[in-house]
Amino acid sequence: MSIRIVPLDEAGRLQTTAGEIPPLLLPQPAERYLARSQRLTTLADGHPMAAYLAFAARVAAAQHRLVREQPVTLPPRGDYFHHCAEHGLPPLGAAAWPRDPVWRDLLRALCAELAALPGPAGEVARELEQANDAALESAARALLDGDFAAVGSARAPLLWAALSVYFSQLAAQLQVTAVAEPDDARHLCPVCAMPPVASVVRLGNESGLRYLHCSLCESEWHLVRAKCSNCEATRDIGYWSLEQGDSQQAAVRGESCGDCGSYLKILALDKDLNAEPAADDLASLALDQQLEQRGFARSGVNPLLFPG
Repeated sequence: MSIRIVPLDEAGRLQTTAGEIPPLLLPQPAERYLARSQRLTTLADGHPMAAYLAFAARVAAAQHRLVREQPVTLPPRGDYFHHCAEHGLPPLGAAAWPRDPVWRDLLRALCAELAALPGPAGEVARELEQANDAALESAARALLDGDFAAVGSARAPLLWAALSVYFSQLAAQLQVTAVAEPDDARHLCPVCAMPPVASVVRLGNESGLRYLHCSLCESEWHLVRAKCSNCEATRDIGYWSLEQGDSQQAAVRGESCGDCGSYLKILALDKDLNAEPAADDLASLALDQQLEQRGFARSGVNPLLFPG
């Protein structure tokens, strides 16, 4: 991958330059899920998808409570992280990282909290809460392999929510730095190898810089602007929004690529300081519909809404 994760005890051998762009921003799970829940609640007011946005806010609020009440500890793994750095592998990639059964405890706690919801949401939560370990592991493998149809759109958001709480807490505890490599291969998260939900043009210390936001572990990694987040082409990049007039003024835009036919949302925090990747992506599905009607296919994953 083009962003290599390196343990801190190896970082002393790396050459760094003052003012160098941080290639990787590790997550802050407790803050992330709280901000997501609050943003979803705000966006739900008067929205055509108000009921689903309110449900998604409940899921994010439950994730926030899990982080506080059932913290996950990153286990020692000997030379594992050094081997990942040596071979340029994502340290929390599903292919190599053995999931601890604690993720199933997180899922059952999350489902217990949501089981009282009326209608299908409560039914799915109760079903997953009672599911056996083998069935849950099979569903988790399918999700992480991108086989969403095998899991179904009703169960996937709750399973992914628990996996996200698990992986985001592990990612937050990594004692690593990151090195930007010269090759172009930044379409997947360098920490867990999952696709982004959206990209964010940040403020503060990273003002004006664009980072892709991971749909699973909530890490963010740098990608220059005006470049396709899927194939990294620069020739035919287009921008689209739901607002009339100049799309440059929109806080949420679709960034399309004529070379690979994909698109991903891009959020501008200088246009809306409270924009949140998963929440604002979910609340702007009308933009997805317009882009898909133009023949573009989504390259990312929203952790709160799955196809199928």
